[in-house]
Amino acid sequence: MEANIAYYCLHKFHRWPHEFLDLEVQERAYVVAAVQIKLEKNKKEAQKAKKGRKR
Repeated sequence: MEANIAYYCLHKFHRWPHEFLDLEVQERAYVVAAVQIKLEKNKKEAQKAKKGRKR
C-alpha cells in the first residue's frame, strides 16, 4: 500500500517517494487518508459521468 501511495505522490504531488516515506507516522497516515478520499471521489465522478453518457 505504501508503495502505491508513494507512486501517487510522485506523479500527482511531484514529491519523491522517499519524501513520503520519511514522514512521521501521523503525517503519512494523513497523506494516505487524503489520497484514499481523492481516489474515491474520482471513482464516483467517473461512475456519474459514465451513467450520464448512457442516456
